[in-house]
Amino acid sequence: MKMKLDNQNIFILFWTLLIAVTISCNSQSQSSKENQIVQAKTDNKLLKYTTGVRSILEDSKGKIWFGSYNEGACLLQNGELQYFTTANGLSNNQVRNIYEDKYGAIWFECGKGLSIYDGQKMAIYKERNYDSTNEWKLSDSDLWFKGDETMGINKLERNPGVYQFDGKDLFYRTFPVKVKSGLENGYSISTNFVRSKNGAVWLGTYSALIGYDGSDFKIIDNSFLGLNDETGYLHIRSIMEDSKGNIWIGNNGIGGLKYDGEKVINFTEEQKLKGGHQRQFT
Repeated sequence: MKMKLDNQNIFILFWTLLIAVTISCNSQSQSSKENQIVQAKTDNKLLKYTTGVRSILEDSKGKIWFGSYNEGACLLQNGELQYFTTANGLSNNQVRNIYEDKYGAIWFECGKGLSIYDGQKMAIYKERNYDSTNEWKLSDSDLWFKGDETMGINKLERNPGVYQFDGKDLFYRTFPVKVKSGLENGYSISTNFVRSKNGAVWLGTYSALIGYDGSDFKIIDNSFLGLNDETGYLHIRSIMEDSKGNIWIGNNGIGGLKYDGEKVINFTEEQKLKGGHQRQFT
């Protein structure tokens, strides 16, 4: 479906989306009881409390893509909005991240599964390779995606990990971690990936930040940080690299962390901002 927009309406749309993102972020700070209520409403398809923008991408052609919490994807092009849902080829109406590959195809990391837009149509991407789960390698144009389930792993994935698209095939790579039974959800991808200036890739899961430079792994998790019931645990929701090469970790509950390649600092506590717990580790 398409809708024509003039400049004024585009301006209004931008601020509406910004407000929606703000409301969505604020809602994440509610109590676990409130979150359970929202989840129950979601399970019953009462979605009016769970809508909002989840992801945004400007592609190489200047088109703007929006991914929603539970209403599919939206393309803004030449003043027109075009909508995509499961009825148009999305694998799921929750769009967590949107990426463009080196060929110009647009990838949609959905709540369940992946979809791809080739410039003409949207389609579910079904091909998977599980034959080399431990054969980690890097290239400059890799894309990285969460597991196929909303949370946790399925029978084909078997262990927590990530999907890697190398420009030709989609491989499942298993994380080099030992996970106790029942805690697999903590190693589900929870953020966009970050490709560092030094060539490494950083993958944010709920309970750990995992870095891979082509030969070695760096795992920053609750054990590495010495976190416990008293301090609170990692709940990673965003990661980024700044101009100096520091990796920033945004959490629900324990503040913003900064990793400078040697130690982790709780920036929220260091700057005496509200919340958070300060620890430094080598």
